[in-house]
Amino acid sequence: MTKSKVLLIYTGGTIGMNRNAQTGALEPYDFERLLCRVPELQELPVEIASRQFDPPIDSSDMSPRLWTELAGIIADNYADYDGFVILHGTDTMAYTASALSFLLEGLTKPVILTGSQLPIGQLRTDGKENVITAIEIAATRKADGTARVPEVCIYFNGHLMRGNRTTKLSADEFDAFESFNFPHLADAGVNIVYHDELILKPLTSHLSPLTPQLDDNVIIFSLFPGVREDLIRHIITTPRLRGIVMRTFGSGNAPHSQWLIDTLREGTRRGLVIVNVSQCLRGCVEMGRYAAGQQLQEAGVVSGHDATVEATVTKLMYLLARYDDIETVRQLMQRSIRGEISGER
Repeated sequence: MTKSKVLLIYTGGTIGMNRNAQTGALEPYDFERLLCRVPELQELPVEIASRQFDPPIDSSDMSPRLWTELAGIIADNYADYDGFVILHGTDTMAYTASALSFLLEGLTKPVILTGSQLPIGQLRTDGKENVITAIEIAATRKADGTARVPEVCIYFNGHLMRGNRTTKLSADEFDAFESFNFPHLADAGVNIVYHDELILKPLTSHLSPLTPQLDDNVIIFSLFPGVREDLIRHIITTPRLRGIVMRTFGSGNAPHSQWLIDTLREGTRRGLVIVNVSQCLRGCVEMGRYAAGQQLQEAGVVSGHDATVEATVTKLMYLLARYDDIETVRQLMQRSIRGEISGER
């Protein structure tokens, strides 16, 4: 086979930062100088092209508009490359990976997000290995020429994870991400070991037209002991609000408060899509398991099953933008459409 072609997209983040000698603060680095810090890229049997956000952004400033812009860059260059690697700040990387997994319907090529906990110019950086291996994975093809990993993933610290199953778990360890409710798609040691049985198989042979925008009229809130009625009612009645991701206890439980159930029922009657996800990093929402969860189901709250918060909120933005029928959105929020929920796709 000919050399694989990979487009490297630099959005910003710690990997491309440089420490200011006078202030000690991290500042964005020139992208071309960043690539010079990884001369090993020249040894890869891959043709690498690059594109960057100008100016680079802190990942805390990532937004639905930028997610659609990123998806658009991939769609516009889709025919010219075998894979894509996105360099991204770690704070919102799992949100971006989740959003792209929904926007890029019909994906048949790898889109790998990676970054680092230390700038690539520092001696002990984790950035070099992350970038080199991410590019290698994005370039890998099967014997028939098709992509080995045709889905949106995060590669970090030796692990390749499905993007919409991944959450950031540490602010200061190299092992910064984990996929708690789904196994790794590949593990990189001396060799890269792919777990092919876990990798999504494309349902089509081409990328579908993009949803032009995401509906950001959604909010996430967590229940906690002592949560106040007036605050929840204020959220439910927020003008233009269309969706809520509600983080509950354990397997999807909530306080036995009549005001809470009445408020949530009022919200569903007004057309809100309210999705129940657990505050636990590992496990699944089962609203029929306890009476505390059954009352939510009776109020019209739908289950997010074992999806991450990041996947749930970006999926909700995607579906609300795509479908006018609220019942369709409620049904699809309970089903896996990109491998974000365990079970049949």
